[in-house]
Amino acid sequence: MHGGLCSSYIEVKSIRIPDRRQMRKMKKRVLVGLASLCLCFIVFHISVSLTSRFPNSAAFSAETREITRGILEITQISEQIQHPPKKSPITCDRTSKHYDLCWINGPTVLDPTTSTFFTLDPTQLPSVERIRPYPRKFEDFIMARIKHLTLTVGLRSPRCKAQHNAPALVFATGGYTGNFWHDFNDGFIPLFITSNTLFPDQDFVIVVSQAPKWWVYKYADLLRIFSKHPIITMGNDTTTHCFPSANLGLITHGFMTINQTLIPHAKTFLHFRRLLDKAYNRRSQAQILLSAPRKPRPRLVLASRNHATGHTIINQVQVVRLMKKVGFDVVVFEPKAYTSLHESYALLNSSHAFVGVHGAALTHSLFLRPGSVFVQVVPIGVDWAANACFGRVAKGLRLEYFEYKIGVKESSLVDKYGTDSLVVKDPFGLQKMGWRAEVMDIYLKEQNVKLDLVRFKGYLKQAFKKAKKFMDNNG
Repeated sequence: MHGGLCSSYIEVKSIRIPDRRQMRKMKKRVLVGLASLCLCFIVFHISVSLTSRFPNSAAFSAETREITRGILEITQISEQIQHPPKKSPITCDRTSKHYDLCWINGPTVLDPTTSTFFTLDPTQLPSVERIRPYPRKFEDFIMARIKHLTLTVGLRSPRCKAQHNAPALVFATGGYTGNFWHDFNDGFIPLFITSNTLFPDQDFVIVVSQAPKWWVYKYADLLRIFSKHPIITMGNDTTTHCFPSANLGLITHGFMTINQTLIPHAKTFLHFRRLLDKAYNRRSQAQILLSAPRKPRPRLVLASRNHATGHTIINQVQVVRLMKKVGFDVVVFEPKAYTSLHESYALLNSSHAFVGVHGAALTHSLFLRPGSVFVQVVPIGVDWAANACFGRVAKGLRLEYFEYKIGVKESSLVDKYGTDSLVVKDPFGLQKMGWRAEVMDIYLKEQNVKLDLVRFKGYLKQAFKKAKKFMDNNG
């Protein structure tokens, strides 16, 4: 009988060849029809088997439960065929130890006064996600300072006042913002990675949470390279904004790292530096530099920390004199929070060597031309940080990189703790107990250096040789 039904169905439908849309409908109907036939057969089986096979009540109940379960499963399958579940417009990835990411896959309205993104979807149950879009998820202390942003799906949304045709890329600038190294490590390098990963060759609008006015002003030229649209800062805006979609959070590959294998089109630090060049290498500056006569002595920029906390060169005057004696033209550079990035870039981009003690000011090594010389003076107890913070940058920019690791007698910690102290004798053993704030402060804030001029002179001679060759080839 079943075979006759299938045969007659095929004969009728073979009169006319349906298109793809009709075929999909036809398949659904066939599946629903088969499910219905199975359901009828099961009901018939119940009526026959229960009256003849199981007069015992316990067996009757067990058989009833088993068959009922089968009926429910078939009913659910039939329902899923006719009404497949709809994907939520909000998805989040929280698997990384460094950052969280959330996506709004559809139109959304931002209310900056409540830091909330609204999405209308009458087919979904109301839902809420929250995210702190700052890429230091592993650090509870600093993440507590980052404001939560809320993403909601529901039946209500505020009225849109500013319509945008490009998607939003949303992140926070709280945390360590204000420290020049962190501004790049936690901000602009992750922004570069994220924009090239999620928006390769695509326009987007930058939306920033907790952005101080000075930050927007200081980095305005760099932000304009990432996006042609005005920056939206939540704390200073009361207008509701509409976007076709939104991405919240920044991707990081680790401390001062750009892993080209994880980015479409294999972007590297050299691509990041070209972006910096677009932002800060003004044509007028380039013309001035090119028109000036080539100097016979390589220019060395010494990063000074005389007014900083820790990592000061105690004998800086003697060190500068030694640098000049070796053959360098020396410029002492002590950047401040208000120092123009255009001026800083012009100085480093026109130099041949850069020397300084480990600290945030060495982030200016990003402004050096590939092939120039970079010497990092490494105090005791900060070897790992020296490589993670600046050694990777030097390698990525193809700089001629040297590390001058000071001896115990060159550290001011000897005077405070003595040569037999664990702080001086075995800093790594001490750090194994935990990189607590008080331990970190000893090596990063309490420690200054007094360079051994005889030993340091050998490094300067190597640096001069490389810098002179670079100057002769590149000007």
